[in-house]
Amino acid sequence: MRLAVVTSHPIQYQAPLFRALAQRCDLHVLFAHRATKADQAAAGFEVPFDWDVDLTSGYSSTFMRNVSSQPSLEAFSGCDTPDVGGALVQYAPDAVLLMGWHLKCYWQSIWACRRAQLPVMVRGDSHLNTPRRLIKRVGKAMVYPLALRVFDAALYVGEQSRRYWLHYGYPTDRMYFSPHCIDNDWFAERATLRARAELRRACGVEEGVTLALFAGKLEPLKRVADIVGAVAQCRATGERIELMVAGTGKLHDSLQHVAAEAGVPYHALGFCNQSRMPSVYAAADILVLASESETWGLVANEALACGKPLIVSDRCGCAYDLAADGTAGSVFHCGDVADLAQSMRRLIDQPPSHDAIAAKANRYSIDTAANGIVEAMSAFQPTERSRARRG
Repeated sequence: MRLAVVTSHPIQYQAPLFRALAQRCDLHVLFAHRATKADQAAAGFEVPFDWDVDLTSGYSSTFMRNVSSQPSLEAFSGCDTPDVGGALVQYAPDAVLLMGWHLKCYWQSIWACRRAQLPVMVRGDSHLNTPRRLIKRVGKAMVYPLALRVFDAALYVGEQSRRYWLHYGYPTDRMYFSPHCIDNDWFAERATLRARAELRRACGVEEGVTLALFAGKLEPLKRVADIVGAVAQCRATGERIELMVAGTGKLHDSLQHVAAEAGVPYHALGFCNQSRMPSVYAAADILVLASESETWGLVANEALACGKPLIVSDRCGCAYDLAADGTAGSVFHCGDVADLAQSMRRLIDQPPSHDAIAAKANRYSIDTAANGIVEAMSAFQPTERSRARRG
């Protein structure tokens, strides 16, 4: 079968999935925007950059014309692609997969699919724990049960995502599991003992010290100061633990000040591009994600791929799937620094086995995600219209 994917721009987490799909079906990806270094900075990274890994090889793709007066990835109208209908008609897919519905290009794709009588699937990570004003929750309760039926299939990325679709009454027989994932093998191959030793030595971390890692943007909703506070509490009870931070953002300077005030050794790596991240995970002993709002948290998948356990807040979309059962980490109550500190102590005293971590990582793999998409697509038989377009 022939599958068209519409997505905002090349994303480091999506490229491996597209390559896997290209091995299973005739795939073509339509990008709505060619992201610039400035776009990446505006997305919260605070520094302009290009990803240092290949994001477009191994599958067929096209960059569409973006006519937005202010092209961006942050605003609904920032990706405006009126030519998407023509591109879909020309490619003549049997089904179309949208990687969300929060941008204008996605709704342009929906209308184009309806006109061309093409089945349209969606894969997103919305969940009910994201803070919303009352008026917005009421509006969604009224509109979404009908509006979400515009999709012929929903690909849920995890348990919180599944509950979101069920909450709005979406038919269960049109739901398919396609989990959030990363290229586990790519990370595992690079997270070596040598990489661990080199980075820990460069940071001056002594043998026997537990290194807690935060990886991400340094912004208020990530609550990195809570991690600093929890590390301080652990150190006060005799734990040899330090904090390593891979990322930058608005709170870069203030967090270093908070750590110094708390007496917490704070190893600031700054922005780390994709190719450096496996060595960062290798050096760490625990990944901590304390966010008060997180649709998923793919750094958790990356850590698991590198054999590292997790501590994540109950506000993270990945919490139920990756950590709640205790086999690969633990979940704490967001904002409760004492609870976070206790979770750190438990994980230091009784770390999960390597096999348990690997089993969890394998369930949320590229293959599992691709298989879910192919399963959903197989529900749509090639139409006479799509056959005719191909000649």
